[in-house]
Amino acid sequence: MEKTPVKVLARNKRAFFEYTIDETLECGIELLGTEVKSIKIGKFSYTDCYAKIKNDELWLIGFHISPYPFGNLFNHDPLRVRKLLVHREEIKRLKRKVDEKGFTLVPVSFYLKKGRVKVELGLCRGKKLHDKRESIKKKDLAREAQREFR
Repeated sequence: MEKTPVKVLARNKRAFFEYTIDETLECGIELLGTEVKSIKIGKFSYTDCYAKIKNDELWLIGFHISPYPFGNLFNHDPLRVRKLLVHREEIKRLKRKVDEKGFTLVPVSFYLKKGRVKVELGLCRGKKLHDKRESIKKKDLAREAQREFR
């Protein structure tokens, strides 16, 4: 069985630092034509982006896609709320975890799979300050060990 090629467009490094990620989920995004073109040329920002469940549907909020330079009349609103395409059972399971256990849904990476734009959502819990310091310490130790190894 052949593995489908995936072209990673962006990874949310800050999410790995700010949150502990318990599990991830692949979602499709409902986009307009000019939005897809803008994403493919890398004109998007996800700094304040998160996902929210409203009316048993999953929505991506705060995802900025710049207008496509050649889109003129067909361009879109850069900050519109976009629907995420996920199975209903997955949404119910996520809703239970977000409501009960205090998790948040944060995009971890954006990529192209078979020409379609996908987002990998992480089910995350916020880190405390001491946890962040600990992860910085681990990273420094790993870097030192790599330096010694060379």
